[in-house]
Amino acid sequence: MGVGRSYSVALLGLNGYIVEVEADIGQTLPNFVILGLPDASLNEAKERIRSAAQNSGIPLSRRKITANLIPASLPKRGSGFDLAITMAVLRAAGDIRSTEGTVFISELGLDGRLRPVRGILPAVMAAVQAGHQEIVVAHANVAEAELVPGAVVRGYKTLARLAFDFGANPQDLALDYDPADGDVAGDHDVGAAVVPDLCDVSGQGDARRALEVAAAGAHHVLLCGPPGAGKTMLAERLPGLLPDLGDQEAMEVTAIHSLSAVHVDSVRLLRRPPFENPHHSATAAAIIGGGSGLPRPGAASRAHRGVLFLDEAPEYERRVLDALRQPLESGELVIHRSAGTAAYPARFQLVLAANPCPCGKATGKGVDCTCTPVMRRRYFGRMSGPLLDRVDIQLQVERVSLADFGQSGAEEDTATVAGRVHAARSRQRERLGSFGMETNSQVPGRVLRGELRLPSATTKILDTSLERGILTARGYDRVLRLAWTLADLGHRDQPHSDDIGQALGLRQAVAAA
Repeated sequence: MGVGRSYSVALLGLNGYIVEVEADIGQTLPNFVILGLPDASLNEAKERIRSAAQNSGIPLSRRKITANLIPASLPKRGSGFDLAITMAVLRAAGDIRSTEGTVFISELGLDGRLRPVRGILPAVMAAVQAGHQEIVVAHANVAEAELVPGAVVRGYKTLARLAFDFGANPQDLALDYDPADGDVAGDHDVGAAVVPDLCDVSGQGDARRALEVAAAGAHHVLLCGPPGAGKTMLAERLPGLLPDLGDQEAMEVTAIHSLSAVHVDSVRLLRRPPFENPHHSATAAAIIGGGSGLPRPGAASRAHRGVLFLDEAPEYERRVLDALRQPLESGELVIHRSAGTAAYPARFQLVLAANPCPCGKATGKGVDCTCTPVMRRRYFGRMSGPLLDRVDIQLQVERVSLADFGQSGAEEDTATVAGRVHAARSRQRERLGSFGMETNSQVPGRVLRGELRLPSATTKILDTSLERGILTARGYDRVLRLAWTLADLGHRDQPHSDDIGQALGLRQAVAAA
């Protein structure tokens, strides 16, 4: 007997760290100790491991077992360490051959079954980056693990079969018992989701144009209008206008959803931009991320590279809305908790929808509104000025007229508009590639006023708005970004004064209304 070793991965946010598992079998009374900052679920692994090993035909030693998870200062949480600890203990007892170099990530059932866990994709990515190519996971996690280039993935249904492949005595193993027989890997699919089409929206020419501009430049949007005007329909169709995710983007998005998945055996590579639509009663932890122990990703991170839609935005708690200001600028959420700090990417397009007042009838078209001016200001004022200053397009959406209904079916469909968006994005990548950026919404002010500086005659109306205090310095830059997007959609090399005027109008439409 000696010290047995194996490897696993600890996740802090999306960052994974290799954990070396040491196991030693002492000469004292029976006991099982796990060292290295384990959480409650990891401490419970002792009973799961004993039962799983017993039911697999390879019972653990009756002497004292000590498992040490290195580095000891790194918090360890979850049941994904079960298999690595088991293999290290079996190696220390001499029941199997060396496991060094192999990374084990799986939960154990009491009957010896290997059960899938969350976060397989970022864990395997971390293992491969650390130089560990051979990965052992539960059979149901194989498809997700194999998404990582360079990983040599081996999937198992039972501990007995895994121990057999690592040299355990087949006469002792319960190889005839396979409780997971019939399991399938995580690549099963029940059919592609139906993408809502833009042609379903009757009328709303200005709003449809604003949505196209938002998709082309990855701009944030505020849609303000009465109930039933089509704000939600428009927001739901924005993801369909966005281009497919590239390889690196798809891996980022899938890794986040791997950590958040409810069904841990159904994660597939996500090629389409995600769409998150949390209810207005959602807490800050649900939208920003958090929870007990190490913080988990919220809706803002799950919307990474996609759309975060907040319907009835003034109904959200103000502190929840204001918490979005930081990721809107940086594209990242860093969440601090007592158990550790987690960083999640959160580069999403924000779409806010709001009624003009609590009763929703303040449209200026002769419809009676029961709200006082104070009530209106208080209601709309729940969205703070600093938040709205980060929203590029602010549009007033009017009620659909009878004439618009009569023209139903004449509007452009999603595929047609998406084609123009794709062409505009191609122009942006060509222009901004040397700066390490892809969309106009990412261009900082120093570049807009430097290498991409426009003639003063072109920006005259914008300069006047800044001097009069109509725009902030941030708003000035955001109008310039919108103008560049309008120029890209118009196949122009740079914005004209008309583009500046249209961009300024898109940003001030709600205020003007």
